[in-house]
Amino acid sequence: MLKIYNSLSRSVQEFVPIEPGKVRMYVCGMTVYDYCHLGHGRVMVVFDMVTRWLKASGYRVTYVRNITDIDDKIIKRAAENGETVRLLTDRFIAAMHEDAHALGVLRPDHEPRATEFVPQMLDLIGRLERNGYAYQAGNRDVCYAVRKFAGYGRLSGKSLEDLRAGERVDIMEGKHDPLDFVLWKHAKPDEPAEVKWDSAWGVGRPGWHIECSAMSSQLLGDHFDIHGGGQDLQFPHHENEIAQSEGAHGGTFVNYWMHNGFVRVDDEKMSKSLGNFFTIRDILKKYDAEVVRFFILRAHYRSPLNYSDGHLDDARAALTRLYTALKGCAMEGAPAQIDWSEAHAQRFKAAMDEDFATPEAVAVLFDLANELNRSKEARLAAQLKGLGGVLGLLQRDPVEFLQAAPVAGSLDDAAIDAQIAARAAAKKARNFAEADRIRDDLKTQGIVLEDSPQGTSWRRG
Repeated sequence: MLKIYNSLSRSVQEFVPIEPGKVRMYVCGMTVYDYCHLGHGRVMVVFDMVTRWLKASGYRVTYVRNITDIDDKIIKRAAENGETVRLLTDRFIAAMHEDAHALGVLRPDHEPRATEFVPQMLDLIGRLERNGYAYQAGNRDVCYAVRKFAGYGRLSGKSLEDLRAGERVDIMEGKHDPLDFVLWKHAKPDEPAEVKWDSAWGVGRPGWHIECSAMSSQLLGDHFDIHGGGQDLQFPHHENEIAQSEGAHGGTFVNYWMHNGFVRVDDEKMSKSLGNFFTIRDILKKYDAEVVRFFILRAHYRSPLNYSDGHLDDARAALTRLYTALKGCAMEGAPAQIDWSEAHAQRFKAAMDEDFATPEAVAVLFDLANELNRSKEARLAAQLKGLGGVLGLLQRDPVEFLQAAPVAGSLDDAAIDAQIAARAAAKKARNFAEADRIRDDLKTQGIVLEDSPQGTSWRRG
C-alpha cells in the first residue's frame, strides 16, 4: 500500500484515490520570466518521479502542471527588454521545456497557461462574491475576505493571530483586513493592453492565487487526489488556493498535499530574490543531465537538497558505478522487464511505497550493481536497468554514458584517444615510466583507463 506524507495532516497516510485505479494530480509550475534554476528543476524531477511510480503501481494518472504567464515580474521584465509579454513568456516556456527534457522529465498530460483560463478565473471570483468571500476594495481590486473562511491556516499551521502579528503597516486602500489577498487587480494606465481583460469589476487581470484554483478545477474537477509544489508555496499560495476553492465549491479541495524541500546553497534557500541561484542550463555546462537528475533523486523529496560541485561530483562517481556494472550486460530492444517477485524489486517497491523513499530505492540499485559485478547475470542486469528506469535513470548505453561529453575545459574524446595511443606506444617501447605518467595524468583529469586483453578502454570517473 502506497503511503504519502500529507502536509495537511502532517502525517504519513495510506493513499486511497477518490476513484479506484485513477489519480488526478496538480503541481504548481513555473512563473516564466527567466531561465529555470535548480530549485525549479527539483520540482520537475520530483513530481516526474511521483508520476512514474504511480504509473508503475498500476494507476492511470492525469498530471497537470501549470504555467504562470501573467505576473508583475513578467510585465516588468518584458518592459525592461522592450518586448511583448507573449514573446517573453514563449521564449522562457521553450527554455523550460528544453531544461525539463534534458533532465528526463516527461511532459505532463496538461500544461495550462494562466492567460488561457481568465474566463474560468472570473467565474470563480463571481462565485466567491456571491458566497460572501469576495469584495471590491476602495482601489477597485477584488479581494478575498480571509476571516470569513473558517479553515484558513490549517495547511500551514498558522493562526490568524500569528499572521496579524506579522502584518505590514501599509494597508491597501479599502481593504477590510490586512490578511485579505487580491483576486483581481485593476488595470494600471502604464500596463500593456495584452495584460488587461474586461470583467464585472472593471478592466484588470487576475491575482496569482486564483489561477491555480481555476485551472485545477477546470482540468481535474473541484475535488482531486494530490496537489504538489515546492515547500515555499505552502503559505500563502496553497493556503489561499484552499480558501478560494472550498469557499467557491463548498467541499474538500484536495486529499493529499505534497511539498518538496528547498535546494540550499550555504544554508540559504536557492532563489532568484536572494541572487544565489544556479540555472539548470549553467549546471548542465559542467555536468551530465542524468547526473543532475540522480543528484536530485538521491535525496528524499521532503529533505533539503544541498547544492555544491562536490556533491555533484560525488553523484557523477556514484552513477558511473551503476553504469560500469551494466557495461557489457546492456539490454537490447525493449525496456527491461522487471520481475517484481525478485527480492531486490520487492525492497525497491517497499521503499517507494513509503512516501517515495528514493534514497532507499537507490541503495537497492547499488546492491544489485554489486551482485551484477560478481556474477554478470543477465537477469540482474535486467532488474538493474528496469528499476533504474522507474526513476528515469540507467536507460542509456553504458559506453555512451561512461564516455559522455566532457566537463568544460577537460579533454575531449580525440585527445583522450591520442593519449591512450601514446601510452600504448610507450609500453611497446618498454618505457613504462612514460606509460604510467600518461595514465596518472589522465587520472588527474578525471579519465580512468581500464586495460583488458581486448585493449584499453576509458571512462570519466
